[in-house]
Amino acid sequence: MTPGPTPAPTPPPAPAPAAPSVPTPSAPHSPVSERRRMLAVTVMVPLLAALALWAFAWPAARMAPRDLPLGIAGPAAAAAPLEQRLASHPGAFEIHRYADEAAARSAVEHREVYGAVVVTPQGPRLLTASAASPVVAQLLAQAVTAQAPAGAVVPVTDVVPAPAADARGTGFGASVLPLALAGVAAGALVSLAGLRGRRAVTAVLGASALVGLTGAALAHSWLGVLTGNWWAEAGVLALTVAAIAGGIAGLHALLGKPGIGLGAFLVVLLGNPFSGAGGAPQLLPEPAGLLGQWLPPGAGSALLRSVAYFDGAGAAGSALVLSLWAVLGLAAVALAARGDGVRAARADRSAKAL
Repeated sequence: MTPGPTPAPTPPPAPAPAAPSVPTPSAPHSPVSERRRMLAVTVMVPLLAALALWAFAWPAARMAPRDLPLGIAGPAAAAAPLEQRLASHPGAFEIHRYADEAAARSAVEHREVYGAVVVTPQGPRLLTASAASPVVAQLLAQAVTAQAPAGAVVPVTDVVPAPAADARGTGFGASVLPLALAGVAAGALVSLAGLRGRRAVTAVLGASALVGLTGAALAHSWLGVLTGNWWAEAGVLALTVAAIAGGIAGLHALLGKPGIGLGAFLVVLLGNPFSGAGGAPQLLPEPAGLLGQWLPPGAGSALLRSVAYFDGAGAAGSALVLSLWAVLGLAAVALAARGDGVRAARADRSAKAL
């Protein structure tokens, strides 16, 4: 019997088209979680507002001389009564004694004192330095006039006058906040951009140098607020920004994103109002005056005033504070990058061993 033709194999059925994937809806926020976030926002905003008002308004509302350095020059017998009258305001003045007017004038020029009273047979004369602080110069004139005999006119000599373009010092005082914001922005951008190690350090230093040059061009060349050596002023502005930016980047390397918030709090909410740039650290309530000089805005404004108006007199302490902030902050960035490299190398060796 002849076999029939072999039937062709039946082709396998075509696979059914895959059903379109439907995204799984995210679980809705629970009412308890939403209430907690609402409560956090409702409470945190007033707290931040209260903190900002305290930081800015409290020092301004409590301005008064506190151990303000003041010189008295002249014969001891003639100067003693004036010294006793000034001592009737406990804690207001820190009295420095000088033999004559030349020594007192030198002390004012070297920022040892804010002013000096020269006792003469014709009556007291006052030496001031409005470049050190127009507010303090006016305060000293009022205080010495109040201690003089009734009707007496106290001659005032401005040994180191403020620039004519900024006689009230408002332009100088307004320079603190822009520098603080520039430093915070530089440190935050370097950190959030993911720059590490040498690249982060280079970015911070490069941005700080450009801010310093731009700031000197505006404040010195255009506005006339600064009158010292142009390059020295640019260097001070750059160092101030580097100290802030380095501190921000260093705190981020140590603490992560909360470090940026902590750095901004220290620099903007504390450093700016506690700097004393608009008056003097000795006019601020304690511990604001002392704390402000250990933060970059206060140290930067003090250093800039020394360089711009006093040929660098009294600049060493402020320069040291800024250098510490910059060096320690950038060192933390470099060490964090090195630690990341070491951990990555260990993970690579472990992967190869497996």
